[in-house]
Amino acid sequence: MEETMGDGVAARRERLMEGLRIYGGHYAELSRRFAAWLGLHSTDATAVLEIAAAEERGTPLSPARLSERISLSTGATTALLNRLEAAGHITRTREHSDRRIVTLRGGPHIQERADEFFGPLAHRLDAAMAPYPPQLLRQFEQFVTDLNATMDAHLAERGPVAPCSPDSPDSPGDRRR
Repeated sequence: MEETMGDGVAARRERLMEGLRIYGGHYAELSRRFAAWLGLHSTDATAVLEIAAAEERGTPLSPARLSERISLSTGATTALLNRLEAAGHITRTREHSDRRIVTLRGGPHIQERADEFFGPLAHRLDAAMAPYPPQLLRQFEQFVTDLNATMDAHLAERGPVAPCSPDSPDSPGDRRR
């Protein structure tokens, strides 16, 4: 397919994907800095961000869904939620008619702290996007949505991958060969 693309389309696609990978790396670094700023482990801060983002979208998470989102076992997620709740960063509520269902909410101060940390960047990103016409932003929004759906489908098809054992013959650390 790439052989038929003229005018540098393949190269442009590569540059675009590289730019998205770099942006993802910057987001990961920003998340690590947010964790340090809050005095949390990066996994705990990631959980706080996931809970706050889901709540902001109007689709709050359950502990099971959070466990999936941050790739932790249910036991590890429970321990994480216990820490975050004890520190006042999150609350667990039972707002569903089925009282067994637990809903995760950000603590009273967490949105303020997130706004304080991420607010300056949000203003810079708004300024960076301001010159682009609405139609182009709509197209890019659809493009990013399509990329996310493609990645979600790929991850769902592949399923979770077990870590490679150091004793495995395929392990990069195997020195018996």
